[in-house]
Amino acid sequence: MANGGSVCGPISSYSRVQILHLLFEAGSAKARAELSIAELCEATGLHPNTVREHLQRLIEGGHVIPTVEHRTTRGRPRTLYRAATGAPGASSPVARDKAKAAARRGDLMRSMIPDAESDLGRDATYQLDALVEHLEESGFEPLIDDGSLTIDLSPCPHAASRSEDRPMLCRVHLELMQSVLNEAGGPLEAECVRDAVLASDLHRPAARRHGADGRGNDAAASQRGATASQNRSSAWNGLIRSLSPDGNSG
Repeated sequence: MANGGSVCGPISSYSRVQILHLLFEAGSAKARAELSIAELCEATGLHPNTVREHLQRLIEGGHVIPTVEHRTTRGRPRTLYRAATGAPGASSPVARDKAKAAARRGDLMRSMIPDAESDLGRDATYQLDALVEHLEESGFEPLIDDGSLTIDLSPCPHAASRSEDRPMLCRVHLELMQSVLNEAGGPLEAECVRDAVLASDLHRPAARRHGADGRGNDAAASQRGATASQNRSSAWNGLIRSLSPDGNSG
């Protein structure tokens, strides 16, 4: 994919980003995880037909799940929408199928390329297969470092967006990446999106608790951050690798 290519995928439209943000926020609230079209219209100021069109695209992409409201009173039940986070009760069959297809393509590629196997383990490798395809679909050119567990997303196709819009866009993109990892299943988790800097080492919680290894990683990350070029538009430092109790990779 050429640099500066057209932005596509679930975050190609800021209106879509707004809708996803509202659904992710609702999913993290204790009251209810679903929102209606009327509620989304009120929060975004968009026309109902526009909201329906965005929701349909997000459903087809495996990012939103529609449900029919359970009513205890008379009246037509509403269709409610929730973010497909990959958590129990919020998993999209479309997203699961995409993750499985990405794993199959990844296996085929690894069978054809010598030394393409990763030391991360099967589940983590399949998570990265799904994540890379999601990122490419969203207009990025992800560069994965298996050793440091980082993904460099520069140049960012959204760098030209309004500065006041980027915080929400990055939050939504982080949620989407975590959802993809959840749907694929495995030990990796999204940690953060960093704007206008290069990715550094990912933190390994068990190693940090035990001291030396975590401090060494942090020091290496700081050194690279101090010497890195600052003209990269965006990068993602976003995976935590699960560690087994004995300190070996899970």
